[in-house]
Amino acid sequence: MIEGLNFIMAGALVGFCVGLTGVGGGSLMTPLLTMMGVPLHTAIGTDLLYASITKSGGTTVHIIKRNINWPVVLWLSAGSIPAALLTLWALKTFFGDANAYKHVLTSALGFMLLLTSCSLIFRKQLQKLHDASPLQSHLRQFIDRHTTACTIIMGLTLGTLVTLSSVGAGAFGAVVLLTLYPRLTTIQIIGTDVAHAVVLTLIAGLGHLQMGNVDSKLLMYLLIGSLPTIVIGTLLSSRMPDAVIRPILGVTLALLSIKFMFF
Repeated sequence: MIEGLNFIMAGALVGFCVGLTGVGGGSLMTPLLTMMGVPLHTAIGTDLLYASITKSGGTTVHIIKRNINWPVVLWLSAGSIPAALLTLWALKTFFGDANAYKHVLTSALGFMLLLTSCSLIFRKQLQKLHDASPLQSHLRQFIDRHTTACTIIMGLTLGTLVTLSSVGAGAFGAVVLLTLYPRLTTIQIIGTDVAHAVVLTLIAGLGHLQMGNVDSKLLMYLLIGSLPTIVIGTLLSSRMPDAVIRPILGVTLALLSIKFMFF
């Protein structure tokens, strides 16, 4: 019972941070679970299903408000879903058990935490680039000519890294959309990113479930703790200075990335 209470409190903490900042689900949950003694492969698999469930409510809201660009979700998924399935197959085929691929998961987790922290710390600069008229550089012209192909390639990258780490479907996915689709409004980027994240984390999570990497009781505890506090954090988010919250979260994730990559 005490152990279950600890996980409920962990879910409540992460849920509050997600509601407050809009990001931080996988990037906070997986490191926190490992620090609480949960094996890394179980933390990643459970967190993926946790993310798909918690993000589905937000997707419903975005569907109602028509904030989702479905063709972009389709092209991202065309890359990310096959990549997720291929990554799961490779883990199951080329490694004997979870301990054999632990180093792969650890490196992927550290790398994605670093990318996520950078996307938070430099969010204002990225937003300014998005709001400004697209620069007519050679790179911008190339992306504009091959947007669909670039989207599929970034989907492949996201599918692989999110399946290995459970981190990045939200914050890093938003950076990808900001880069590839500067003409989308901010709310369209958020809605599209969340919709794709639900699909990707669900497929990857079900794959980890089939591999035995999901603890259903742990998942239940996390949801019990997080669902109410996500609402509380969301209600308080308008009163908290975004310029303070996101850099603090970004630095925290950067420090965690160093821990997982080098220690």
